[in-house]
Amino acid sequence: MLKKKGFTLIELLIVIAVISILIGIALPRFKGMQDEGNIAKAKGELRTLQTAVESYYIHNSNAYPATGAAALQTALASAVPSIINFVPTDPFSSSGADYAYVMGGTNSKFYIIYSAGPDGNGSASIVADAVSETNSSSCIYVSNMSTDTQP
Repeated sequence: MLKKKGFTLIELLIVIAVISILIGIALPRFKGMQDEGNIAKAKGELRTLQTAVESYYIHNSNAYPATGAAALQTALASAVPSIINFVPTDPFSSSGADYAYVMGGTNSKFYIIYSAGPDGNGSASIVADAVSETNSSSCIYVSNMSTDTQP
């Protein structure tokens, strides 16, 4: 009698079920790793932007660039000496927007450059010469008045 070689339908279903379970366990871990990588990327880019803004301040009569991402982009791209050529996009922005930039406080001498953060909805503002985060502490920021709350 000839014996057919191959897998039965039951064996294939068991293999597919085991693979599905393994994927279900591994997928959340990869998402967490991606968020950690984007947090590190955002922090590094924000520190570079902070250095560029401080350089702009020193070389432009002690004045910071005007408020807004577009104004920051224009000011830093044309700054002498040039530190960056463009403002990078926020890795957490769903629309591919640049990092946000806000000035304020006493005599407009304070600024915040921030990312939307892992939740995608974080923001920050200047209230009474201090950083005020909205939506809990989901944003990642640099400022000339305080430090970031992200670990």
